[in-house]
Amino acid sequence: MANNKVLKVLFVPILSGGHVYSSIGVAERLIHSGHEVLFLVNDFWSGKLTKYGIREVLLAKIDSPFETNGATDLAKHMIARGLVGGDSPLQKAQREATFVELWTKHMKQFDPQFERLLPTIQPDLIVLDQFMTWPSLELSAIPCVWLWGNGPLIMVDDEKAPPHESGLSATGDQRLWQEFRQVVRDATKDMWRAFNDWMVGRGCEPLPEYAIQNPSHYLNIYGIPHELDYQDIRPLGHNFVRFDNFKRTESDLTFAVPPELAEKPGALVYFSLGSFGAADVANMRRLLAILAKSPHRFIVSMGPLHNEYTLADNMWGEEWVPQIRVLPLVDLVITHAGINTVCETMFFGRPMIAMPLFSDQYDNSQQIQDTGFGRRLDAYKCSEEELLAAIETLLNDREMAERVAKVSRRIQTDNSLAKLPQIIEDFVQNRRKYIE
Repeated sequence: MANNKVLKVLFVPILSGGHVYSSIGVAERLIHSGHEVLFLVNDFWSGKLTKYGIREVLLAKIDSPFETNGATDLAKHMIARGLVGGDSPLQKAQREATFVELWTKHMKQFDPQFERLLPTIQPDLIVLDQFMTWPSLELSAIPCVWLWGNGPLIMVDDEKAPPHESGLSATGDQRLWQEFRQVVRDATKDMWRAFNDWMVGRGCEPLPEYAIQNPSHYLNIYGIPHELDYQDIRPLGHNFVRFDNFKRTESDLTFAVPPELAEKPGALVYFSLGSFGAADVANMRRLLAILAKSPHRFIVSMGPLHNEYTLADNMWGEEWVPQIRVLPLVDLVITHAGINTVCETMFFGRPMIAMPLFSDQYDNSQQIQDTGFGRRLDAYKCSEEELLAAIETLLNDREMAERVAKVSRRIQTDNSLAKLPQIIEDFVQNRRKYIE
């Protein structure tokens, strides 16, 4: 540990599964290095993090759709507003102001509570995974690491790369990039101006145009294998540090393929559309009806609405399955392409069928296809023939299997996350080196 100083590190993640889990992956490394870690949690997460050695600080309830019951309420809210569903990324971009408005209201309720807690906690460092910055954070002068729990395009909107959440190819028509950017800017410009004016009114510096955070103020860490990154076309500043993943160890979890599935023939496939995808019961039923016609076996992450649909004889599933223990056992992964699942699947060297639902999942899915580690399909419009054919193609693609296995070997050998505590310690000691 640098200078033998124990750091008190406060984590403030978005309180939904993927964001909390990636924060836990970072926290585990800091705890192992001797640092003290606290998480701000709500009622749903209270009591769930202590097993990692994390101290919990319970937040007061606020009236917000982002105050979730394990993301189910938020998922239903997003589906109802058309932010998750069968519309195209461009159609959803036209509704981006709705999301910005919702998140701004949430943040304005949360920020005063955060401001009151800081003098009590007195952290040496804040690790933040949020969508937008807060005045109390900007004004606190406490060193901050921004943990980006989404794909890398969201960090900096650089015209040398596709716009985030577009799902457009890094090698595609750049006129489509500009069209998408303009749609988002037109949809959000009034909300952005109001948010920026409010930040400035609180005494903060103006934000970069159309941005709802200022990455130059922080050490920025993000997780994605370099094989899926965009730094070849859009290099990042020295205050951005990439890791191959933020994978949790979860040493207490075990999993074995249930006997009723283990005894059946066929390859083994893991199917998970995350909490948002699983909450769209109608689409889950449609996709499971297709998979029921496959000769292969499926482990299904069913989500909190698991009682509203049933599985076929070639399937086994539960509300929640220990994904980190399942992935090494399967031959193929069908995923919504959330960044954690993508990184964990690459860690274990499995090809993917990526079926994005919203946000960075579109970008992650396109990169998976463009770089030859899987296939992108439309979660809402793919036909029975498309999905079943994609499964057979990927299961029999030996070249793809070796390509993803090679990446897996590199990731596990490099163990990039082991370097994280030293980087964090150096940032606290030498902050100017990173942000000036």
